[in-house]
Formats: sequence, structure tokens, C-alpha cells
Amino acid sequence: MKPAGRGPAARLTADFSKVLVVGKSSINRVVVSKIVEKSGLKPISESPETAEKALAGLVPGAIILDGGPDDKDCDGLLSGIDALRRASDRAQPSVILLSTRNGTPDSLGLSSVIDAVVAKPITPERLQPVIERLVGRG
Repeated sequence: MKPAGRGPAARLTADFSKVLVVGKSSINRVVVSKIVEKSGLKPISESPETAEKALAGLVPGAIILDGGPDDKDCDGLLSGIDALRRASDRAQPSVILLSTRNGTPDSLGLSSVIDAVVAKPITPERLQPVIERLVGRG
């Protein structure tokens, strides 16, 4: 994290060159990381268990969460991500959920922390434009 000051009013600045890729499946993390690299960004691959520690050391421009079979694999990270977003200037990092279902975060009843949903199977044609749109708005 990069505090832009000291004390409770300190704001965090996201590093828009990095994308945190989180999921239980190492194969899915590799596939998603390759797509992130095609966007010219640096992926940081973590399991849900190690992602919280990674987030303590950096604020990426975006986070991609693999929801697993029930979209709940990364639910334990949502409150920490929400706190990061509240501490940043512009609700960063952006969050993409890889889901088994089609829809929007609202239509799927997902956390307000989720900015976009990309339905599986994950392909560069589906995921890359979403990454570029969300990281580009930073």
C-alpha cells in the first residue's frame, strides 16, 4: 500500500500496472494471469488463503476473483477489499468475479464490491476487454 499521507485521513493509491488474480484452482489462475499479461499488466497470482496477506502489501489496479462452482470461493476477501476501496480515492481496486452464471453483480445478488462479472469458461475475448475497461478508468 502506498499511503499518500499520514494518520486517519491518509488515502491509498492503486498500482494500475498490477492485477491480483485469486482462485483456488491454480490452473484457472495461470489462464487468467496469461490474459492479464496480454493486457500489458503484471498479474499477481494468489490462493484465497494467501491473498489477504498480499493485499496488505499492495493495492492493485484490479482484482480478479474466481468464484469457484458456487461463486463463494473468495467471499472471505470481500470485507478486506471493501475496506481498501473505502480508503482509496476512487473506490479502487476494481473487482471482477469469474462466475459460473451470466449476469450483472446486481442481477446475481452479489456484493457491492463486485464491479463486473465474467461468465466461465474464461476466454481472452470475454475477459480482456473487461480488464482493460476497469483498469483504464483508473
